[in-house]
Amino acid sequence: MTVIGIDLGTTNSACGYWGEAGATLVPNRLGELLTPSVVGLDESGKVVVGKTAKERLIDHSDKTVGAFKRLMGSNHKVQLADQVFSAPELSSLILRSLKEDAESHLGVEVTEAVISVPAYFNESQRQATRMAGELAGLKVQRLINEPTAAAIAYGLNDKQEGTFLILDFGGGTFDVTILEFFDGIMEVHASAGDNFLGGEDFVDAMVDALLGELAIARSTLSKKTLQMLYMQMETAKRRISQIDKYDITLNIDNVPSTWSMTPDWFARVVTPLILRCKQPVEQALRDAKLSLGAISDIILVGGSTKLGLFRNTMARMLGRFPSCNLDPDLVVAMGAAVQAGLVARNEALEDIVLTDICPYSLGTSVVNNDSPKYGHYFFPIIERNSVVPASVVRRVFTASDMQTQVKIDVYQGESRYVKKNVFLGDLNMSVPAAPKGQEAIDIRYSYDVNGLLEVDATVISTQITRSITLERNAGQMSESQKQASHRKLAELKFHPRDGEENRALLARGERLYETSLGDLRGQIAALLASFERVLEEQNPNAIMKARKSLRETFDKLDREEWL
Repeated sequence: MTVIGIDLGTTNSACGYWGEAGATLVPNRLGELLTPSVVGLDESGKVVVGKTAKERLIDHSDKTVGAFKRLMGSNHKVQLADQVFSAPELSSLILRSLKEDAESHLGVEVTEAVISVPAYFNESQRQATRMAGELAGLKVQRLINEPTAAAIAYGLNDKQEGTFLILDFGGGTFDVTILEFFDGIMEVHASAGDNFLGGEDFVDAMVDALLGELAIARSTLSKKTLQMLYMQMETAKRRISQIDKYDITLNIDNVPSTWSMTPDWFARVVTPLILRCKQPVEQALRDAKLSLGAISDIILVGGSTKLGLFRNTMARMLGRFPSCNLDPDLVVAMGAAVQAGLVARNEALEDIVLTDICPYSLGTSVVNNDSPKYGHYFFPIIERNSVVPASVVRRVFTASDMQTQVKIDVYQGESRYVKKNVFLGDLNMSVPAAPKGQEAIDIRYSYDVNGLLEVDATVISTQITRSITLERNAGQMSESQKQASHRKLAELKFHPRDGEENRALLARGERLYETSLGDLRGQIAALLASFERVLEEQNPNAIMKARKSLRETFDKLDREEWL
């Protein structure tokens, strides 16, 4: 049985497996280890995924979307051309592409997977991820927290024992995990994070700052122009640490102009976002009851940690430079591949024991007699950072005289008022009529390593028990909705694997054409026309040579080495 491990990221995704050589990552159909988490529809209505879709974001912005991981667990819908998709459906298309890549690489059918999620994903977001896997034809054997997966990869890489602070800063989320590795046991002590802080927010801030300086309202820009600006800012974000300035080509109302970004400007715009990382770090240390002096090493995970400004800020904040011995973009996928090996019971991994935690407190609502206008209080049953699997029972009592019904609401969060926490579900029970406070109910919460929560309630006087398993939350689907979604996705046509390199290169050329002006635009058009003529001849050797030459030319242009 081959189980694959998948890092389903906001910006990029990757997958791997545990084989004879250890954790091995799977190249996609373009021979690359990272697949952009972008989905689109082409002119014929066929699905395009990954790099090809990403290159179409500018010219086909109404048919292409990325960063939809941030919508997981919500009811938000995305329209592509004349079709509407939920976040789990879009994510399933990425997962299906990774599944096909793994099957092509391994030569066997793949039906089971371990999928990583941000440590601070709530119950709804985790269930949405599991649903995406199901829609892609995968049985999700385990959800693993991204920092934990990264720690597994580091733990197996250098066998270093100690207590580690893991900073996972990706495109959409920032997670902090404190983990101890000793004698083959990997134990998570605490997690904290921010589900709305990532590299995408840096680009948002950069675009807002530039438009503010130029006194241009977003509403006056076309979707295509705005998407072009976003892609240029994304490129500038990655390069600004190595150069003195970066020129942005603007084309507002068909009037071309150039604006220069400097490292100082970039630092001024994004530093407030980077400083938001301090609070989750401090919370994780408090929850783990540790000081910075007890941390053996600091590990960086996620593409946004490659930014020099982030690394320098973290070094000043934490008093030392973090480690980055493994590629931050790939380390989560490597750890997920190890966990896949554990799920498959690979003999080489039998000596590894992994414990994880519940990232949020789970509890119920109780009557607030002190300040009724503020609503019910939150009564924690399983507190955050409890080791899972966990099973905890707490006793509650009726709140009014002759009460015959009890509604047990299930919430997730940290606020003392339930209205500020996330509602997960409810359970209704009948109780014998009695004076207030004389009838008792025992509520048991059982939380497993996959983030599934079971709630049991027992009336003490009658010993009648009712139970629910919380599998359907905001953004989830009923059984009929699942079937309808399966049918919709099954009807979608995917481009065949062969020829994907050519389509990706043509899409890249169209993107470069869109972002260029004058003579350069004419040269790119001529190059694309020449390549299309070679494709029409259907000579494999000629196509391979032309593709290599065109890719090298585009690489130079992307590095601003156009001669």
